[in-house]
Amino acid sequence: MSKVKLAEALLRRKELNEKVDHLKVINAKDLYNVQVRRQPVSDSIDEVTAKVPKISFNEVAAGYDYYAKQLRLIDAAIQQANWTTEVDVKDTMKDFVEPK
Repeated sequence: MSKVKLAEALLRRKELNEKVDHLKVINAKDLYNVQVRRQPVSDSIDEVTAKVPKISFNEVAAGYDYYAKQLRLIDAAIQQANWTTEVDVKDTMKDFVEPK
């Protein structure tokens, strides 16, 4: 377990959140289907167009799962700090009292 300043943890949470959001977009299974289109050009020649994914769904899913877990862990640490850390706020917690 390594300790970091809260400010650094907050920045890492933001970074992880952006990574998870980015991977969520490319985590759709439709992106990984091989798509082939065959179109006749002449009587004896066909034009074949194929779209083949450069990365597998499992590779993207593994990356997504990793960063989502890291995000949950750092968020839990930040939330723990929110509930256990005390700060000196002087008299800012008092409500306004109208002078008599």
